[in-house]
Amino acid sequence: MSAPEKPRLLVSFDQYLPYVSSEQTGALWRLAEGRRQLDANLIRLPPSGGVAAHVEHSLDVLLVVVAGDGRLDGDGEQLALAAGSVAWLPRSSRRGLSAGAHGLVYLTVHARRPGLSVTGTAPTALAAREGGEAPCSLDRVCPECGRMRAEAGAPFCAWCGERVADANDG
Repeated sequence: MSAPEKPRLLVSFDQYLPYVSSEQTGALWRLAEGRRQLDANLIRLPPSGGVAAHVEHSLDVLLVVVAGDGRLDGDGEQLALAAGSVAWLPRSSRRGLSAGAHGLVYLTVHARRPGLSVTGTAPTALAAREGGEAPCSLDRVCPECGRMRAEAGAPFCAWCGERVADANDG
C-alpha cells in the first residue's frame, strides 16, 4: 500500500506568470499529479481571443480569472470577468469566452475525465494522415448541439441529426 498523499503547494501563479512569455497562449500549466481526482488547467487567451460557444454535457467547471479581463457568454447572458472573478459553468450549459484588450488568463477546475478508450475499427482520416490517434476529439464535436459523435467518421450527429463536416469533406 502506498503512502497517502499530503497537501502541498503546487504553484504560485503570481510568481509563475511573469516567467511565461506573453506571446504564449493556450494551456500554460496543468495539474499533473498521478492519483488526482481533479483536472485543472491555466489557460491564456490572447487579446480579443476567445473560446467558441459550446456545451459540456459531462462536467461542471469552476473558472477562476487570474489576470486580464473578458466576458463569459452563457445561455443568453453576458457576464463581465476580471481578475479575481469566479464563475460556475454547470454541465449542459452553453458557454463561450471572449478576452478583453489585454487578454485573459484563467484557471479551470473540474472532475477528472475517465480515460479514453479505443472504439471502432477504422482510423479517422486525420489519424491516417498523421500516423496515429487524433491529437484531440474536437473533430467529433457537433457544432449545432455541442455533443460528441459516437463514431469519428459519422456524417450526422446522433443527438440532433445535424450534418457534421468530416476531414474527408475537403
